[in-house]
Amino acid sequence: MSQVLRHRPITWLLVSGVLLIAAIAIVAAIMIGTFRENALRNSERELSNTALLLSHHYDRELQDFLAVQSDVVRMVRQENFSSPDTFSGQMSTLATHELLRAKAVDATDITSIKIFNDSGVLINASDTWPVPDLSIAGRHYFTAHKTNAAPRITVEVVPDALAGGWSIVMAQRLTNADGVFLGVVTRALTPSYFDRFLASVSLGGESAISLHHRDGVLLTRHPHMDGKIGRNFRKGLALQKGVFDTNTTVRLTSPMDGRDRLVSSHALSALPLVVVTATTVDQALAEWRKQTKLLSAAAGISAVIVAVILLLITRQLGKHYQATQRQLQLDAQRLHTAINNMSQGLLLFDAERRLVICNQSYMRMYGLSSDVVKPGCNFRDIIVYRHQTGSFVGDVDRYCSEVLDAVTIRNTSVAHSSHDRSIQITSVPVPGGGWVATHEDITERMRYDERIAYLAHYDSLTDLPNRTLFRERLEKELQSTKDGAQFALLYIDIDEFKSINDTLGHPIGDELLKQIALRLRGCVGENGFVARLGGDEFAVIKPGVEDEIVAERLVNKIHAAIRAPLQCLDHHLSTDASIGIALAPRDGDEFDQLVKNADLAMYSAKADGRRTFRFFEPEMGAIATARRQLEFDLRGAIADGGFEIHYQPLVDLRSGEIAGCEALLRWRHPTRGMISPAEFIPIAEDTGLINQIGGWTLAAACAEAARWPSHITLAVNISPVQFREPSLALTVATVLASTGLPASRLELEVTEAVLIDDDDAALGTLEQLRTLGVRISLDDFGTGYSSLSYLQRFPFDKIKIDRSFVDNIDTAEGSQVIVQAVVNIAASRHMTTTAEGVETAAQREILKTLGCTQMQGFLFSPAVPAAAFRDLLGPQAETQAA
Repeated sequence: MSQVLRHRPITWLLVSGVLLIAAIAIVAAIMIGTFRENALRNSERELSNTALLLSHHYDRELQDFLAVQSDVVRMVRQENFSSPDTFSGQMSTLATHELLRAKAVDATDITSIKIFNDSGVLINASDTWPVPDLSIAGRHYFTAHKTNAAPRITVEVVPDALAGGWSIVMAQRLTNADGVFLGVVTRALTPSYFDRFLASVSLGGESAISLHHRDGVLLTRHPHMDGKIGRNFRKGLALQKGVFDTNTTVRLTSPMDGRDRLVSSHALSALPLVVVTATTVDQALAEWRKQTKLLSAAAGISAVIVAVILLLITRQLGKHYQATQRQLQLDAQRLHTAINNMSQGLLLFDAERRLVICNQSYMRMYGLSSDVVKPGCNFRDIIVYRHQTGSFVGDVDRYCSEVLDAVTIRNTSVAHSSHDRSIQITSVPVPGGGWVATHEDITERMRYDERIAYLAHYDSLTDLPNRTLFRERLEKELQSTKDGAQFALLYIDIDEFKSINDTLGHPIGDELLKQIALRLRGCVGENGFVARLGGDEFAVIKPGVEDEIVAERLVNKIHAAIRAPLQCLDHHLSTDASIGIALAPRDGDEFDQLVKNADLAMYSAKADGRRTFRFFEPEMGAIATARRQLEFDLRGAIADGGFEIHYQPLVDLRSGEIAGCEALLRWRHPTRGMISPAEFIPIAEDTGLINQIGGWTLAAACAEAARWPSHITLAVNISPVQFREPSLALTVATVLASTGLPASRLELEVTEAVLIDDDDAALGTLEQLRTLGVRISLDDFGTGYSSLSYLQRFPFDKIKIDRSFVDNIDTAEGSQVIVQAVVNIAASRHMTTTAEGVETAAQREILKTLGCTQMQGFLFSPAVPAAAFRDLLGPQAETQAA
């Protein structure tokens, strides 16, 4: 048999093909029979489910329909009529008619409620009054109810003389409490009532749905068949009669049209009705016939295909062999191309350590000749050859021994060749012995990894250690304090760096940071550590600092280095620094604690005017905590409306009358009482909250001022932080529009601080405000970096003379000359002047003599709430602004 198979494969292939075709035919026949039974069972299941759903549906529908009748039955039972005559008399009244009509509000003449007495005479109805003469004494259902031979509810198909056709009457017996028959109550339905719903669930095709009485009488059918309604179909074979006896699914010849049908029935639970669904066997098998055609066609086509394939296989066998050989050659060529174009060098050795494959990348990597390194040569011979050509340095025998000992497992190593190149060698064992090795030049990757590692720990701009390396070094120094070592941690913030960056540009700022980094390195010595923490902040760790004297010498050295002039990209610069110092372990022996304390000391130096240094003191933590609490309370006051505005009058020195007032913000803290603006305004400016506070102050003050006489002006202070907002003019315009205050009555007070940082931007904002019609006042003139050029360049309407000049104006060596000069300058520029802090009559008279325009101070009135200020205005306060 094996010889036959070996020498006559085509014969066996043909025999197998014939058997396969026969198997296809047998399987197709079995499947066709199975599909036929499945189709019939599926149709029976669909019919049964439909009958079940319809019976449930009509159970609910007819129970709702009969509910009104049941109400009438209960009502009659409760009335307990003594006799049928009493029942007829009381139930034939108009009141009963109205009651029935109310219960059957949606009923038609067909579905109306009708009540018949014990003689079968109609005595009342819901649809008409008076009722017509009508008797049902001859109806079977009435006789059955009267003789108590019927169930509680009866259903009967009767001819409808008025509408034509048939009606389905549902009747219930009426009795008193003693069971005496009084009559019946009926409601009727037409077959069309059922037809509408049956049509919506129609199974389509040759299927039908019908509703029968349990005695077999057809009540309705869809699709409709003339002459069938009212006929009794409970006859014939037991199989046909059983349709009305039990819930069943059968196959029988239909008495309707004589066709073979699948029939399923399901009885209603509360009424003697049966839902019957049916379809023809032809309809049930329609899809099966399509499947049979498709399956037969598929089987036939499959048989033809198998036959054709058998004929083609013999021809393809020869062609396939030739194609396989060509493909093998092509694959070998592609493999050769891929191996020789790899970026890695590739070597494959067999179990005898002989070379099987070596690609060109390996030859180029080490500068080897293919005349020496070729398939069949020994692994050791290759290493000896490399040693001779200079691409391998080391002991050949030791290296070969190490490699051969490790080739049984996957391993990776890095070797260093000539020209300072790093080569990663990966060896992987292969089944049957031997191994494959790849050689990859990873020199550039290692340099890149080293660069990434460097950037992870060093600042790319200054080459100083960054926060990560700073933390590692500081934690190391903190560990040394456990053995008694001490060191100093300095936090350094470059003063006015932002101004340099903004005015001269980031390249200049970057160059400044580089040079400062170099100078800091020179200050701390070899054992010192300098890191850039970000922006213009640096940190210095200096071991061996045992007391504040040594630390102060280091700080003085750093200050001297930073303050020395710097040449940055053709710009001659000088700068300074605020330095905070924490000594370890005195000021902390944990990382977070020590860093926090150094940071607090630095901010203390900045708060004390910058350009200085501060050692950490425990009180600084309490101050910072109190400041954070005050900031928190300040945010709460903004949210809860905890601010007040007081108004200090501005008095005209010539007339002595109130000409206006200055709005002053007050904060009444819930536990600390009144807090001075000098305490919370700086915090609001540092945190940016001043924009919200200032906006609220401006809006509230303008709304109040709109109620004053039209000649009373309002002065509101504008913080430098607010002034830097580009939308300040838009905000002012919005407030004026919403409050109705004329712009000419609003005076905005600014200090010289808004002019120092960026006078061009400040000039633009001032011009926008002047365009609105708002007056601009220069506050605290002469107390800061005052420059007469400000008065020349900026459009001020008023100069306010600070109280420091008013306090001693009435003394022999007082400031009368200064005040006189300011008044003269203002008069020459068509500006008015207001003197602040006037507390004595002598001061007032001198100011009046010197020509000052207005005064404000305790001499006339302190700042008071709005109601008190309106009292100061007197009767004129009631006059609304025009």
